[in-house]
Amino acid sequence: MQAFHFTAGSSPLLLSIPHCGTHIPSELAARMTPAALRVPDTDWHLPLLYDFAGELGASVLAATHSRYAIDLNRPEDDANLYPGQDTTGLVPRDTFAKEALYTAGKEADEAEISARKAQYWRPYHAQLAGELARIKAQHGYALLWDAHSIASQVPRFFPGRLTDLNLGTAGGTSCGPGLGEALLGIAQQEKRYSAVLNGRFKGGYITRSYGDPAKQVHAVQLELSWAAYMDETWPYAYRADLAQQVRPLLRRLLEAMLSWAKKPSRQT
Repeated sequence: MQAFHFTAGSSPLLLSIPHCGTHIPSELAARMTPAALRVPDTDWHLPLLYDFAGELGASVLAATHSRYAIDLNRPEDDANLYPGQDTTGLVPRDTFAKEALYTAGKEADEAEISARKAQYWRPYHAQLAGELARIKAQHGYALLWDAHSIASQVPRFFPGRLTDLNLGTAGGTSCGPGLGEALLGIAQQEKRYSAVLNGRFKGGYITRSYGDPAKQVHAVQLELSWAAYMDETWPYAYRADLAQQVRPLLRRLLEAMLSWAKKPSRQT
């Protein structure tokens, strides 16, 4: 199976969904625990939640394989993106709930990790980099929206209940001045949801590495709480009744990003 699905668009926007994959190759699944095979830490249903992106002319890049095979939003050298905080790595060994992914003695060794990088990580990032370059060549600038979601309560990573919409711009360095704040303002207009900019989730490897406003590439990450659109317990069902409420807001955010970038004074 290919490492990703990709659909080319016509606008300056690329939607990246690196954690929506659920596929685990059979040779890997044979070594994994029952907890791992449920792939609980998936960014569930995001291609469906964002299926309006094509109407905006966005290109869409979505992973097919589980983050348990390899985490596409971690650096290839596995450096910790949040020093001093507990995180999962490039090739995780446990779930967010600290349940083992592998049966005892069956963890991936260095040779296997290298093979996974070549098979999954590099192709996704080659496609991501290539599409941003194509978009920039066509439009003069490129916009990257890195879409994520997570359970509303994960004690390992944050106390209490997570804010509904967690916008990240790497502290303002991954996009031009004012974009993050403009998006936050739009999110805060919808009173049914809470929103924050550069809180616990400031943007992962993709946002930090590809966002380069000096070169006219503007990147934003959104970490969306599962509570906004799905059931948070197995089998993690999509809730159309909830999704239909948050989808218009997600669309307004993407439209606002496109509108912001059309103003030449805001592209630098």
